[in-house]
Amino acid sequence: MKSIIGATLAAWLVAGASGKAHQHQRHHLHRKHGLSPVEKRGPDVTITSVVAGPTVVEYILDDKTLDVKQAEKGLSDGLYIVVGETTPTFVPPPPPPPPTTTSSSTKLAAQFYEQKTTSSSPIPTPTAEANSSSTSVPVASGIDAEFPSGKIPCSHFPSDYGAVPVEWLNTGGWTSLQQPDSYTPGQPISNIVAPTSGGCKPKMFCSYACPAGYQKSQFPQSQGATGQSVGGVYCNSDGFLELTRPSHPQLCQQGAGGVFIVNKLSGPASVCRTDYPGSESMVIPLETQPGGRYPLTNPASKDYYTWEGKPTTAQYYVNNMNVPVEQACTWTSSKFPSSAGNWAPSIIGAGQADTGVTFLSIFANLPTSTAKLNFNIEITGDVNSECSLKNGVYSGGGNGCTTAISKPGGVAYIVFSN
Repeated sequence: MKSIIGATLAAWLVAGASGKAHQHQRHHLHRKHGLSPVEKRGPDVTITSVVAGPTVVEYILDDKTLDVKQAEKGLSDGLYIVVGETTPTFVPPPPPPPPTTTSSSTKLAAQFYEQKTTSSSPIPTPTAEANSSSTSVPVASGIDAEFPSGKIPCSHFPSDYGAVPVEWLNTGGWTSLQQPDSYTPGQPISNIVAPTSGGCKPKMFCSYACPAGYQKSQFPQSQGATGQSVGGVYCNSDGFLELTRPSHPQLCQQGAGGVFIVNKLSGPASVCRTDYPGSESMVIPLETQPGGRYPLTNPASKDYYTWEGKPTTAQYYVNNMNVPVEQACTWTSSKFPSSAGNWAPSIIGAGQADTGVTFLSIFANLPTSTAKLNFNIEITGDVNSECSLKNGVYSGGGNGCTTAISKPGGVAYIVFSN
């Protein structure tokens, strides 16, 4: 049996990133009546999680859908405990769409989510770890500058406003390009073509990466008519970049905070977030160096992207040590086609619910990849249960583990080690 929040994590966070197909996984909740946490429970609640695509979770009680906030509060307050298998199953994602075809009409569920935080909160420094930001990925400037909507040409990548160029994708630094037949704010977007080369052109949505600890703030309220996620700034018909979420005038926003990656390895390791909303390819780069500590963007449901009204979370593909970032943060690696990019060995999930609890997960990229990670991962700090991958074995067995930060102001460290 696993802890209540730990099992909730598996139900809520664990999912395959770029997959378009969905599966259901059931987790049985029992009402908690007191005394021992393993005594006197009646089986009367089931959590159904949609996996193998960006994650959506439904809470079912007595064959009726339970309000998400009510269910999560009951879990957080200890009214229920999860009993049974919490290991996820997956469907391998399809290849990315060719530039001349339209997006799939298959519905995409919500992925991983994050909340804006103030910069006044001090960031704790882990003991015995150096603090480094060395990386081969360019660091953008102007992270706090307001973007002048409608004034910057689409030919100019906005690195002076916080965006980080990803040059190896051959899309002008942008992480993805989406070109619908037409775009009218407030109306569903259909017939989306996804160019895989070139730059940001008129009538395109152009997505981008942000520095470690930040995520893109821009995505239109209008989304795909058949469930496609759409993200980035918009290049208008006059060839100028427009904000798609004017309530957030900066291009990058922080998440809820409190999550860090600590690299204790002898070499670099790349962690690649999926471009969501957008192409959903694992191309948002974070290259961690030995001795370094890096904030991992922890999305919060109160202030980030929702899919069809459902909160979303973030997931990060973990590549083997010494795989160059340009070979790791891409869909298909030319040098490591069966063990990097979409076929990376492991995935980290992160997100903060509107209850204030941050959920963290480590799980195998099955059945997409059978590659084995060549280092260990352990989540330490203010977490409520063990979650680790050591010598190829996840704590508790199975193909993944979960934990949570429920302590206000708590911090978790995701430690990479040999």
